[in-house]
Amino acid sequence: MKLIIAVIKPFKLEEVREALTNIGVQGLMVSEVKGYGRQSGHTEIYRGAEYVVNFVPKIKLEIVVNADQVEQVIETISSTARTGKIGDGKIFVLDVNQAVRVRTDERDEDAL
Repeated sequence: MKLIIAVIKPFKLEEVREALTNIGVQGLMVSEVKGYGRQSGHTEIYRGAEYVVNFVPKIKLEIVVNADQVEQVIETISSTARTGKIGDGKIFVLDVNQAVRVRTDERDEDAL
């Protein structure tokens, strides 16, 4: 099993969720986060005053899938979330040692 963490632009969330549902992803966790990468924030003008936005709002998706689904999920997120502009996001893949469904005590792939 693998944990896929994707950080995307907020306005792409619904489009990515629909695309993941269409390929059979049954669940995901969503968090609103702030951060910066190469973008290093940006400046905005509000009521005539310029100020620096150091942390850019993003959406973090966390998805646990079987190892054989990883490439398809990565490709789906990447192609759906891409705008071609700076700040499109990142995808990270980590190993998951164990999963447990609390309600039934099912383990590992059965818990997904």
